[in-house]
Amino acid sequence: MSYTNIFIQAFIYLLATVIAVPIAKRIGLGSVLGYLLAGIIIGPFVLHLVGTNSDHVMHFAEFGVVMMLFLVGLELRPEMLWNLRRSLLVTGGLQVITTIIVIAGIARLFGQELASSIAIGMIFTSSSTAIVLQLLNEKGWIKLEAGSSIFAVLLFQDIAVIPMLAVFPLLSTTAAIQSAETIAGWQKAGLIILLISGIVIGGRYLIRPVFRFIASSKINEAFTAMALLLVIGTALAMQYVGLSPALGAFLAGVVLAESEYRHQLEADIEPFKGLLLGLFFISVGASIDFALIADNLGLILLLVILLMSVKFAVIFILGKLFRTKLRDNLLIAMTLAQGGEFCFVLLSFSLTQHILTQNLTNELVAVVALSMLLTPIVMLSYEKIIEPRLNRIKNQSEPDVKEQDNPVLIAGFGRFGQIVGRFMLANGINSTVLDIDANQIETMRKFGFKVFYGDATRLELLQIAGINKAKILIIAINDATSAIKMAHEVRRNYPHLKILLRVQNRIDVYGALQDNFASEDIFRETFESALYMAGRAYQSLGFAKEHTDQALNKFRCYDAEQLSKLAKLYTGSINDGYIQQVRSNVAALENVLNTEQIQAKNPTNN
Repeated sequence: MSYTNIFIQAFIYLLATVIAVPIAKRIGLGSVLGYLLAGIIIGPFVLHLVGTNSDHVMHFAEFGVVMMLFLVGLELRPEMLWNLRRSLLVTGGLQVITTIIVIAGIARLFGQELASSIAIGMIFTSSSTAIVLQLLNEKGWIKLEAGSSIFAVLLFQDIAVIPMLAVFPLLSTTAAIQSAETIAGWQKAGLIILLISGIVIGGRYLIRPVFRFIASSKINEAFTAMALLLVIGTALAMQYVGLSPALGAFLAGVVLAESEYRHQLEADIEPFKGLLLGLFFISVGASIDFALIADNLGLILLLVILLMSVKFAVIFILGKLFRTKLRDNLLIAMTLAQGGEFCFVLLSFSLTQHILTQNLTNELVAVVALSMLLTPIVMLSYEKIIEPRLNRIKNQSEPDVKEQDNPVLIAGFGRFGQIVGRFMLANGINSTVLDIDANQIETMRKFGFKVFYGDATRLELLQIAGINKAKILIIAINDATSAIKMAHEVRRNYPHLKILLRVQNRIDVYGALQDNFASEDIFRETFESALYMAGRAYQSLGFAKEHTDQALNKFRCYDAEQLSKLAKLYTGSINDGYIQQVRSNVAALENVLNTEQIQAKNPTNN
């Protein structure tokens, strides 16, 4: 390929990225599905902008998966891995073994030989680490308990590829394997042990001094080059002994997880990882052979449904056996129901070993690619349909609150509500606290807080909680829209009650003000803390505390006054009249405060 063609191909891939991905994100599809759709559009079966040489791009883009696992390793300390041992060995191990047995059995029903059936079973145990981790990170699910379990299963699947690659030659029906050209088994085992030991020892005792030396030069490019050298070096070494390059990068990341250079390494690698992962997803989309799918539409769709259904069922049943919560169990099962990157690797290897035929391999590649394409859609359905329904079911369950007789009622006991509740408790004021998060309630009760489970937006629950006898309702729930709606309903039914409302930003304030709430009863969660920080900064410049307090109070009062004016101009979007008023307000406030500052003492004299 000429340099001109390379630049053209690069231009096309980048153009597809900057057009398709933001649009997909904007309409709620997520970046992964955006990349996949971009690949389909520019691929050989739609616009023909990239040719059938996408395999070469795929090999290059797979390095993005390697980098991703290096970064994942950096986030995992060895003790964290030890904590995941149950998920790794039990859940991951059982998932792999059970999936192999079930899928191999189905393959036999389709008329495949025993060897090819076992190979197909092993191939389809793998899920897409790249797609799943990207989706989990985007949606913030990686930090959940279910996210940890998903990661553990993915990690075990990647590790399981190693013995599978060793088993595949034994399944070969030909003598094409040239044993003389391969490394002897005991030699290979020794090399693997030596290599892993070298990565662990080198990471602890050799790499750190090297990074320290490079960091002392204060040349950022050299540090970035060393970070890339480390990732590429471990990947190449692992590949040389027949192991997964991604696994080697992951191990290097784990070794450096406690290094003082961890954050700098993350910052240097992240841009490369993001671009290459995007390229990988686009390549997957471009590689889908729609001509083959069209010729065998019924069979391939059946295989896709079978694959995703079997993997979902296996993981879900295992979750039930281990008493996993329904919400977590559904998330884990739906997330891991697709084929993965290593499926392509194993399919290619099985073809070279003459275990599977060319036609069958092509069909299975299409099945894997389609399952990967469907994964973001499946996750979107979980987020938009299943999870809200689970929440409704949970909300409709019997609350554990009993009739109370306290002057203060607090709805929502997250980070905001806890501060209010602690203050009340410290001053001997009893409060009735409601929260819908069962895990949060359990945690807070351990610390001695009396928190009841229940959806505070339900009026009948508030009645049980003693709203008729309460003097103040503090609405501190996280969803500002629900909070404003709740405040409106409560005020309409309980006009005697003082309502204090927590919101997140100015837009939320406008909604509350348009509902005729008093501005002094509306509290933006970051406004006062940000204003306090501004005051500290102002005072640190040399201004007297008295003048600082006056300036803060003037800013606070002026902002509250202008909020009412701006609320009337805000119509759901930023319009010209709103922008003009804001600019006018900023200029007026700046003029007032500058006059006050001139009248203040010279800061150098304080």
